Amino acid sequence: MALTERYAATLDFLFSRLPMFQRVGSIAFRADLTNILNLLAGLNMELNRFPTIHIAGTNGKGSTAHLIAAMLTAQGYKTGLYISPHYVDFRERIRINGQLVSKRFVIDFTEKVKPLLDEINPSFFEITWVMALAWFEKSKVDIAVIETGLGGRLDSTNVITPVLSVITNIGMDHTAFLGDTLPKIATEKVGIIKPGVPVVIGEKQEETTPVFNHFSEKNKAPIFFADECIDVQCLEADLLYATYNIRKMGSNDLWFKDLKVNLAGGYQLKNVRTALCAIDKLKPFFKVENAAIIEGLLHLKRLTRFMGRWQKLGDDPLIIADSAHNTEGLTLAMNQLKELPATALHLVIGVVSDKDIAGMLSLLPKNATYYFARPDLPRGLNALKLKEQANSFGLSGKAYSSVKNALKAAKRKATPSDVVYVGGSTFVVAEVIRFSYP
Repeated sequence: MALTERYAATLDFLFSRLPMFQRVGSIAFRADLTNILNLLAGLNMELNRFPTIHIAGTNGKGSTAHLIAAMLTAQGYKTGLYISPHYVDFRERIRINGQLVSKRFVIDFTEKVKPLLDEINPSFFEITWVMALAWFEKSKVDIAVIETGLGGRLDSTNVITPVLSVITNIGMDHTAFLGDTLPKIATEKVGIIKPGVPVVIGEKQEETTPVFNHFSEKNKAPIFFADECIDVQCLEADLLYATYNIRKMGSNDLWFKDLKVNLAGGYQLKNVRTALCAIDKLKPFFKVENAAIIEGLLHLKRLTRFMGRWQKLGDDPLIIADSAHNTEGLTLAMNQLKELPATALHLVIGVVSDKDIAGMLSLLPKNATYYFARPDLPRGLNALKLKEQANSFGLSGKAYSSVKNALKAAKRKATPSDVVYVGGSTFVVAEVIRFSYP
Protein backbone atom coordinates (compact mmCIF):
# COMPACT_ATOMS: atom_id res chain seq x y z
CA MET A 1 0.00 0.00 0.00
CA ALA A 2 1.35 3.45 -0.93
CA LEU A 3 2.30 5.90 1.82
CA THR A 4 -0.65 8.22 1.04
CA GLU A 5 -3.10 5.32 1.26
CA ARG A 6 -1.54 4.08 4.51
CA TYR A 7 -1.77 7.59 5.96
CA ALA A 8 -5.44 7.89 4.97
CA ALA A 9 -6.17 4.50 6.57
CA THR A 10 -4.38 5.60 9.74
CA LEU A 11 -6.47 8.74 9.98
CA ASP A 12 -9.65 6.72 9.43
CA PHE A 13 -8.59 4.53 12.34
CA LEU A 14 -7.80 7.48 14.63
CA PHE A 15 -11.02 9.34 13.82
CA SER A 16 -13.26 6.27 14.13
CA ARG A 17 -11.58 4.45 17.01
CA LEU A 18 -10.90 7.33 19.40
CA PRO A 19 -13.46 9.75 20.88
CA MET A 20 -12.75 13.27 19.59
CA PHE A 21 -14.11 16.20 21.62
CA GLN A 22 -14.43 18.48 18.61
CA ARG A 23 -16.78 16.01 16.97
CA VAL A 24 -18.71 14.36 19.80
CA GLY A 25 -18.32 16.72 22.76
CA SER A 26 -18.43 15.71 26.40
CA ILE A 27 -18.01 11.93 25.98
CA ALA A 28 -14.47 12.59 24.72
CA PHE A 29 -13.53 14.85 27.66
CA ARG A 30 -11.12 13.30 30.17
CA ALA A 31 -11.26 14.99 33.56
CA ASP A 32 -7.87 13.77 34.78
CA LEU A 33 -4.34 13.07 33.58
CA THR A 34 -4.28 9.31 34.24
CA ASN A 35 -4.49 8.29 30.60
CA ILE A 36 -1.61 10.51 29.57
CA LEU A 37 0.63 9.21 32.33
CA ASN A 38 -0.31 5.62 31.47
CA LEU A 39 0.37 6.21 27.77
CA LEU A 40 3.77 7.72 28.52
CA ALA A 41 4.63 4.81 30.78
CA GLY A 42 3.41 2.25 28.25
CA LEU A 43 5.59 3.82 25.57
CA ASN A 44 8.58 4.26 27.91
CA MET A 45 8.55 8.01 27.29
CA GLU A 46 9.89 10.60 29.72
CA LEU A 47 8.55 14.10 30.18
CA ASN A 48 10.44 17.38 29.91
CA ARG A 49 13.13 16.10 27.56
CA PHE A 50 13.05 19.51 25.85
CA PRO A 51 12.01 23.03 26.97
CA THR A 52 8.41 24.13 26.43
CA ILE A 53 6.16 27.17 26.59
CA HIS A 54 2.65 26.29 27.77
CA ILE A 55 -0.29 28.42 26.58
CA ALA A 56 -3.87 28.43 27.88
CA GLY A 57 -6.74 30.89 27.56
CA THR A 58 -10.28 31.26 26.28
CA ASN A 59 -9.40 33.22 23.15
CA GLY A 60 -6.20 34.02 21.33
CA LYS A 61 -4.07 31.12 22.50
CA GLY A 62 -3.66 29.72 18.98
CA SER A 63 -2.66 33.09 17.51
CA THR A 64 -0.33 33.76 20.44
CA ALA A 65 1.27 30.34 20.02
CA HIS A 66 1.93 31.02 16.34
CA LEU A 67 3.36 34.48 17.08
CA ILE A 68 5.77 33.12 19.68
CA ALA A 69 6.77 30.18 17.48
CA ALA A 70 7.46 32.49 14.53
CA MET A 71 9.83 34.67 16.54
CA LEU A 72 11.69 31.67 17.97
CA THR A 73 11.99 30.13 14.51
CA ALA A 74 13.33 33.39 13.06
CA GLN A 75 15.98 33.41 15.78
CA GLY A 76 17.17 30.05 14.50
CA TYR A 77 15.74 27.76 17.16
CA LYS A 78 14.27 24.45 16.05
CA THR A 79 10.76 25.20 17.29
CA GLY A 80 7.96 22.72 17.80
CA LEU A 81 4.34 23.90 17.71
CA TYR A 82 1.41 21.87 19.01
CA ILE A 83 -2.09 23.25 18.37
CA SER A 84 -5.68 22.12 17.84
CA PRO A 85 -7.91 21.63 16.04
CA HIS A 86 -6.69 21.27 12.45
CA TYR A 87 -8.33 22.78 9.38
CA VAL A 88 -7.33 20.64 6.40
CA ASP A 89 -4.73 18.05 7.42
CA PHE A 90 -4.42 16.31 10.79
CA ARG A 91 -0.68 16.97 10.67
CA GLU A 92 -1.26 20.71 11.16
CA ARG A 93 -1.50 19.92 14.87
CA ILE A 94 2.19 18.99 15.08
CA ARG A 95 4.77 21.22 13.36
CA ILE A 96 8.45 22.06 13.56
CA ASN A 97 9.51 25.39 12.03
CA GLY A 98 6.25 25.34 10.09
CA GLN A 99 6.80 21.87 8.65
CA LEU A 100 4.09 19.30 9.38
CA VAL A 101 4.90 16.03 11.13
CA SER A 102 5.71 13.36 8.57
CA LYS A 103 2.98 11.01 7.37
CA ARG A 104 5.27 8.06 8.02
CA PHE A 105 5.71 9.04 11.66
CA VAL A 106 1.93 9.37 12.14
CA ILE A 107 1.53 5.87 10.70
CA ASP A 108 4.36 4.33 12.71
CA PHE A 109 3.38 5.96 16.00
CA THR A 110 -0.24 4.86 15.62
CA GLU A 111 0.88 1.27 15.03
CA LYS A 112 3.13 1.48 18.08
CA VAL A 113 0.35 2.74 20.34
CA LYS A 114 -2.39 0.36 19.16
CA PRO A 115 -1.61 -2.37 21.74
CA LEU A 116 -2.31 0.14 24.53
CA LEU A 117 -5.69 1.36 23.29
CA ASP A 118 -7.96 -1.30 24.76
CA GLU A 119 -6.20 -1.13 28.11
CA ILE A 120 -6.05 2.66 28.47
CA ASN A 121 -9.00 3.79 26.28
CA PRO A 122 -7.47 7.17 25.44
CA SER A 123 -9.15 10.03 23.60
CA PHE A 124 -8.13 11.35 20.19
CA PHE A 125 -6.56 14.40 21.81
CA GLU A 126 -4.55 12.30 24.25
CA ILE A 127 -3.07 10.17 21.47
CA THR A 128 -2.32 13.25 19.38
CA TRP A 129 -0.58 14.97 22.29
CA VAL A 130 1.66 12.02 23.06
CA MET A 131 2.40 11.71 19.34
CA ALA A 132 3.53 15.35 19.37
CA LEU A 133 5.82 14.76 22.34
CA ALA A 134 7.34 11.75 20.58
CA TRP A 135 7.91 13.66 17.33
CA PHE A 136 9.45 16.66 19.08
CA GLU A 137 11.77 14.43 21.06
CA LYS A 138 12.76 12.37 18.01
CA SER A 139 13.42 15.58 16.05
CA LYS A 140 15.47 17.09 18.90
CA VAL A 141 13.66 20.41 19.01
CA ASP A 142 15.28 23.29 20.90
CA ILE A 143 11.92 24.34 22.31
CA ALA A 144 8.22 23.61 21.74
CA VAL A 145 5.21 25.92 22.03
CA ILE A 146 2.29 23.93 23.44
CA GLU A 147 -1.35 25.05 23.26
CA THR A 148 -3.77 23.50 25.72
CA GLY A 149 -6.87 21.82 24.36
CA LEU A 150 -9.53 22.67 26.93
CA GLY A 151 -9.01 24.37 30.28
CA GLY A 152 -5.66 23.94 31.93
CA ARG A 153 -5.60 22.12 35.24
CA LEU A 154 -6.91 18.83 33.83
CA ASP A 155 -5.91 19.37 30.20
CA SER A 156 -3.91 16.51 28.74
CA THR A 157 -0.99 18.82 28.05
CA ASN A 158 -0.67 19.73 31.73
CA VAL A 159 1.95 17.10 32.48
CA ILE A 160 4.85 19.26 31.31
CA THR A 161 6.93 21.69 33.34
CA PRO A 162 7.53 24.61 30.97
CA VAL A 163 10.10 27.39 31.14
CA LEU A 164 7.22 29.86 30.72
CA SER A 165 3.44 29.69 31.11
CA VAL A 166 1.07 31.99 29.23
CA ILE A 167 -2.66 32.57 29.86
CA THR A 168 -4.11 34.82 27.17
CA ASN A 169 -7.45 35.76 28.73
CA ILE A 170 -10.53 34.37 30.46
CA GLY A 171 -13.98 34.30 28.85
CA MET A 172 -17.23 32.37 29.06
CA ASP A 173 -16.65 29.20 27.03
CA HIS A 174 -16.92 25.46 27.78
CA THR A 175 -18.81 26.41 30.93
CA ALA A 176 -20.14 22.86 31.40
CA PHE A 177 -16.58 21.70 32.04
CA LEU A 178 -14.76 24.74 33.39
CA GLY A 179 -17.37 26.58 35.45
CA ASP A 180 -20.05 29.21 34.92
CA THR A 181 -18.22 32.29 36.20
CA LEU A 182 -14.99 33.96 35.12
CA PRO A 183 -13.24 33.24 38.46
CA LYS A 184 -14.18 29.54 38.22
CA ILE A 185 -12.87 29.33 34.66
CA ALA A 186 -9.72 31.19 35.71
CA THR A 187 -9.19 28.64 38.48
CA GLU A 188 -9.07 25.91 35.84
CA LYS A 189 -6.77 27.86 33.51
CA VAL A 190 -4.25 28.73 36.24
CA GLY A 191 -3.72 25.01 36.71
CA ILE A 192 -0.90 25.33 34.17
CA ILE A 193 1.07 27.55 36.58
CA LYS A 194 4.00 25.53 37.92
CA PRO A 195 6.19 26.21 40.99
CA GLY A 196 8.80 28.83 40.22
CA VAL A 197 7.86 29.08 36.52
CA PRO A 198 7.14 32.63 35.28
CA VAL A 199 3.64 33.23 33.93
CA VAL A 200 2.44 35.89 31.50
CA ILE A 201 -1.22 36.92 31.67
CA GLY A 202 -2.42 38.46 28.42
CA GLU A 203 -5.22 40.57 29.79
CA LYS A 204 -5.83 42.00 33.24
CA GLN A 205 -9.48 41.51 34.19
CA GLU A 206 -11.02 42.68 37.43
CA GLU A 207 -12.79 39.39 38.20
CA THR A 208 -9.85 37.11 37.46
CA THR A 209 -6.80 39.06 38.67
CA PRO A 210 -7.20 37.90 42.32
CA VAL A 211 -7.23 34.28 41.09
CA PHE A 212 -4.05 34.80 39.07
CA ASN A 213 -2.28 36.58 41.90
CA HIS A 214 -3.27 33.92 44.45
CA PHE A 215 -2.03 30.99 42.37
CA SER A 216 1.18 32.69 41.31
CA GLU A 217 1.97 33.55 44.93
CA LYS A 218 1.08 30.03 46.03
CA ASN A 219 3.47 28.59 43.45
CA LYS A 220 6.13 31.30 43.91
CA ALA A 221 5.76 31.89 40.18
CA PRO A 222 6.68 35.40 38.95
CA ILE A 223 3.61 36.90 37.28
CA PHE A 224 3.49 39.51 34.50
CA PHE A 225 0.37 41.13 33.07
CA ALA A 226 1.08 41.90 29.42
CA ASP A 227 -0.96 45.09 29.39
CA GLU A 228 1.19 46.38 32.27
CA CYS A 229 4.44 45.39 30.54
CA ILE A 230 3.94 46.33 26.90
CA ASP A 231 2.13 49.25 25.28
CA VAL A 232 0.88 48.50 21.76
CA GLN A 233 -0.57 51.01 19.32
CA CYS A 234 -2.07 49.78 16.06
CA LEU A 235 -1.25 52.27 13.33
CA GLU A 236 -2.99 50.59 10.41
CA ALA A 237 -4.33 47.20 9.40
CA ASP A 238 -5.42 45.54 6.21
CA LEU A 239 -6.21 42.00 5.10
CA LEU A 240 -2.56 40.93 5.11
CA TYR A 241 -0.72 42.97 7.73
CA ALA A 242 -1.13 45.17 10.76
CA THR A 243 1.47 47.76 11.75
CA TYR A 244 2.21 48.64 15.37
CA ASN A 245 4.30 50.91 17.54
CA ILE A 246 5.58 48.99 20.57
CA ARG A 247 6.89 50.45 23.80
CA LYS A 248 7.91 48.77 27.03
CA MET A 249 6.13 50.28 30.01
CA GLY A 250 8.37 52.65 31.92
CA SER A 251 10.36 53.59 28.84
CA ASN A 252 9.94 56.77 26.84
CA ASP A 253 11.52 55.17 23.79
CA LEU A 254 9.81 52.87 21.34
CA TRP A 255 10.89 49.24 21.41
CA PHE A 256 9.68 48.87 17.81
CA LYS A 257 8.50 51.54 15.40
CA ASP A 258 6.21 50.51 12.52
CA LEU A 259 6.44 46.82 13.43
CA LYS A 260 4.70 44.90 10.65
CA VAL A 261 2.85 41.73 11.63
CA ASN A 262 1.63 39.24 9.02
CA LEU A 263 -1.79 38.90 10.64
CA ALA A 264 -4.89 40.48 9.21
CA GLY A 265 -7.05 42.46 11.57
CA GLY A 266 -6.25 44.99 14.25
CA TYR A 267 -8.13 42.74 16.67
CA GLN A 268 -4.91 40.74 17.02
CA LEU A 269 -3.42 43.59 19.06
CA LYS A 270 -3.88 41.80 22.40
CA ASN A 271 -2.27 38.64 21.08
CA VAL A 272 0.69 40.58 19.66
CA ARG A 273 1.13 42.25 23.04
CA THR A 274 0.95 38.94 24.89
CA ALA A 275 3.42 37.26 22.55
CA LEU A 276 5.93 40.12 22.80
CA CYS A 277 5.66 40.11 26.59
CA ALA A 278 6.24 36.34 26.57
CA ILE A 279 9.33 36.67 24.35
CA ASP A 280 10.65 39.42 26.62
CA LYS A 281 10.21 37.28 29.75
CA LEU A 282 11.74 34.28 27.99
CA LYS A 283 15.14 36.01 27.83
CA PRO A 284 16.70 34.23 30.82
CA PHE A 285 16.14 30.93 28.97
CA PHE A 286 16.14 31.80 25.26
CA LYS A 287 17.52 34.95 23.72
CA VAL A 288 15.53 36.42 20.83
CA GLU A 289 17.12 39.40 19.11
CA ASN A 290 15.05 42.35 17.92
CA ALA A 291 15.93 41.45 14.33
CA ALA A 292 14.40 37.99 14.81
CA ILE A 293 11.25 39.50 16.31
CA ILE A 294 10.87 41.76 13.27
CA GLU A 295 11.60 38.90 10.85
CA GLY A 296 9.35 36.40 12.62
CA LEU A 297 6.32 38.67 12.77
CA LEU A 298 6.76 39.96 9.23
CA HIS A 299 6.82 36.41 7.82
CA LEU A 300 4.59 34.72 10.40
CA LYS A 301 2.38 32.81 7.95
CA ARG A 302 5.31 31.42 5.96
CA LEU A 303 7.19 30.43 9.12
CA THR A 304 4.24 28.76 10.88
CA ARG A 305 1.53 28.00 8.27
CA PHE A 306 -0.95 30.09 10.21
CA MET A 307 -4.53 29.89 8.92
CA GLY A 308 -8.19 30.24 9.85
CA ARG A 309 -8.17 33.63 11.52
CA TRP A 310 -9.48 36.54 9.43
CA GLN A 311 -8.35 34.64 6.34
CA LYS A 312 -9.11 36.03 2.91
CA LEU A 313 -10.59 33.36 0.64
CA GLY A 314 -11.63 35.42 -2.36
CA ASP A 315 -12.06 38.80 -4.02
CA ASP A 316 -15.00 40.47 -5.78
CA PRO A 317 -16.78 39.82 -3.48
CA LEU A 318 -14.28 39.87 -0.66
CA ILE A 319 -14.66 36.60 1.32
CA ILE A 320 -13.34 36.48 4.88
CA ALA A 321 -13.31 33.39 7.10
CA ASP A 322 -12.71 33.67 10.83
CA SER A 323 -12.84 30.97 13.48
CA ALA A 324 -14.17 33.10 16.37
CA HIS A 325 -16.66 30.81 18.11
CA ASN A 326 -17.65 32.38 21.42
CA THR A 327 -18.99 35.75 22.52
CA GLU A 328 -15.61 37.30 23.36
CA GLY A 329 -13.99 36.24 20.10
CA LEU A 330 -17.02 37.10 18.01
CA THR A 331 -17.20 40.60 19.53
CA LEU A 332 -13.71 41.32 18.22
CA ALA A 333 -14.47 39.78 14.83
CA MET A 334 -17.68 41.76 14.37
CA ASN A 335 -15.94 45.00 15.32
CA GLN A 336 -13.33 44.20 12.69
CA LEU A 337 -16.06 43.41 10.14
CA LYS A 338 -17.53 46.87 10.64
CA GLU A 339 -14.24 48.37 9.47
CA LEU A 340 -14.48 46.76 6.03
CA PRO A 341 -16.02 48.85 3.24
CA ALA A 342 -18.98 46.90 1.87
CA THR A 343 -22.08 47.71 -0.15
CA ALA A 344 -23.82 44.81 1.59
CA LEU A 345 -22.92 42.06 4.07
CA HIS A 346 -23.52 38.33 3.62
CA LEU A 347 -22.84 36.03 6.58
CA VAL A 348 -22.43 32.26 6.24
CA ILE A 349 -22.94 31.04 9.79
CA GLY A 350 -22.88 27.64 11.49
CA VAL A 351 -22.43 26.73 15.15
CA VAL A 352 -22.01 23.75 17.43
CA SER A 353 -24.88 23.04 19.78
CA ASP A 354 -23.05 23.37 23.11
CA LYS A 355 -22.03 27.02 22.69
CA ASP A 356 -23.77 30.16 23.99
CA ILE A 357 -25.74 30.49 20.77
CA ALA A 358 -28.00 33.28 21.99
CA GLY A 359 -25.00 35.31 23.11
CA MET A 360 -23.32 34.82 19.73
CA LEU A 361 -26.43 35.68 17.70
CA SER A 362 -26.93 38.87 19.68
CA LEU A 363 -23.59 40.12 18.36
CA LEU A 364 -24.27 39.59 14.66
CA PRO A 365 -25.26 42.57 12.47
CA LYS A 366 -28.94 42.90 11.60
CA ASN A 367 -28.24 44.66 8.31
CA ALA A 368 -26.93 41.50 6.64
CA THR A 369 -28.25 38.55 4.65
CA TYR A 370 -27.70 35.21 6.38
CA TYR A 371 -26.92 31.75 5.06
CA PHE A 372 -27.29 29.21 7.85
CA ALA A 373 -25.64 25.79 7.68
CA ARG A 374 -24.79 22.93 10.00
CA PRO A 375 -21.09 22.12 10.45
CA ASP A 376 -20.43 18.56 9.34
CA LEU A 377 -19.98 16.94 12.75
CA PRO A 378 -22.30 15.41 15.36
CA ARG A 379 -22.16 18.52 17.58
CA GLY A 380 -23.27 20.77 14.72
CA LEU A 381 -26.57 22.57 15.28
CA ASN A 382 -29.27 21.91 12.71
CA ALA A 383 -29.42 24.79 10.22
CA LEU A 384 -33.22 25.19 10.50
CA LYS A 385 -32.98 25.42 14.31
CA LEU A 386 -30.21 27.99 13.98
CA LYS A 387 -32.33 29.97 11.51
CA GLU A 388 -35.28 29.96 13.92
CA GLN A 389 -33.14 31.22 16.79
CA ALA A 390 -31.53 33.82 14.55
CA ASN A 391 -34.93 35.11 13.45
CA SER A 392 -35.73 35.94 17.07
CA PHE A 393 -32.70 38.26 17.04
CA GLY A 394 -33.85 40.02 13.88
CA LEU A 395 -31.46 38.13 11.62
CA SER A 396 -33.01 37.00 8.35
CA GLY A 397 -31.82 34.46 5.82
CA LYS A 398 -32.17 30.89 4.60
CA ALA A 399 -31.00 27.49 5.82
CA TYR A 400 -28.83 25.34 3.56
CA SER A 401 -28.00 21.65 3.44
CA SER A 402 -24.27 22.21 3.83
CA VAL A 403 -21.67 24.89 4.48
CA LYS A 404 -20.48 24.49 0.91
CA ASN A 405 -23.94 25.15 -0.50
CA ALA A 406 -24.45 28.10 1.84
CA LEU A 407 -21.23 29.72 0.63
CA LYS A 408 -22.14 29.06 -3.01
CA ALA A 409 -25.46 30.81 -2.46
CA ALA A 410 -23.78 33.79 -0.78
CA LYS A 411 -21.31 34.12 -3.67
CA ARG A 412 -24.17 34.00 -6.20
CA LYS A 413 -26.11 36.74 -4.47
CA ALA A 414 -23.22 39.03 -3.52
CA THR A 415 -22.07 41.79 -5.82
CA PRO A 416 -18.34 42.48 -6.35
CA SER A 417 -18.45 45.34 -3.83
CA ASP A 418 -20.06 43.23 -1.08
CA VAL A 419 -18.37 41.31 1.74
CA VAL A 420 -19.03 37.66 2.58
CA TYR A 421 -18.10 36.59 6.12
CA VAL A 422 -17.84 32.89 7.00
CA GLY A 423 -17.75 31.88 10.67
CA GLY A 424 -19.49 30.91 13.87
CA SER A 425 -17.37 27.80 14.33
CA THR A 426 -13.85 26.59 13.66
CA PHE A 427 -15.41 23.68 11.79
CA VAL A 428 -17.36 25.92 9.42
CA VAL A 429 -14.09 27.66 8.56
CA ALA A 430 -12.31 24.32 8.19
CA GLU A 431 -14.90 23.10 5.68
CA VAL A 432 -14.62 26.29 3.64
CA ILE A 433 -10.81 26.15 3.60
CA ARG A 434 -10.88 22.49 2.55
CA PHE A 435 -13.05 23.01 -0.51
CA SER A 436 -11.51 26.41 -1.34
CA TYR A 437 -8.00 24.95 -1.39
CA PRO A 438 -8.26 21.25 -2.29
